[in-house]
Amino acid sequence: MTQPKRLSEDRERDLIRRLVDRDEQALSELYDHLAPWVLGVAYRVLGDDDEAGEVVGDVFVQVWTKIRQHDAARGPLVPWVLSIARNRALDLLRRRRRWHRKAERLRLEHRGEVDETATPGEASVPGWPVHQEVHRALAALPAEQREALTLAYFEGLSQSEIATRTGTPLGTVKTRMRVAQQKLAEALRHVRDWMV
Repeated sequence: MTQPKRLSEDRERDLIRRLVDRDEQALSELYDHLAPWVLGVAYRVLGDDDEAGEVVGDVFVQVWTKIRQHDAARGPLVPWVLSIARNRALDLLRRRRRWHRKAERLRLEHRGEVDETATPGEASVPGWPVHQEVHRALAALPAEQREALTLAYFEGLSQSEIATRTGTPLGTVKTRMRVAQQKLAEALRHVRDWMV
């Protein structure tokens, strides 16, 4: 991938001034200039088209809301925007890895391969009893319902992606998720008092 064309100093100053003045056309011009490179940076980190596209949107929202934080003395606008893209992509990658770890732990707990007792460190974490109750309620669900929820909430898959991955009709996935959410809400009704 080639590097984005550097903005002239005058053009960069003009864009920054207009962005600070909340000129949406300036954001559009910057987007047109940098979106392909932001997408490229995000895709290189994530290896996923959809997630990389999500990062592009997040980056330009962040540029719009935080343009006053750009310090021209520390560097030009383009590298600043690309560093935001890299950081947002890394954040998303870390979140994805946490989902995978949680999904794996839940799978192992269900198979009885992980001791469910909390370590002293875990027991001292605020919300640990709620965490345990949620895992117990998930473990009590039928396997198909638990799988659908796990894929949705721990791996971040859409219902369509769950249907594709599991080879299940989309309507069945939707029904399983709706029923599972109702069962969880009922099973965890007593937990609401802990969260108030």
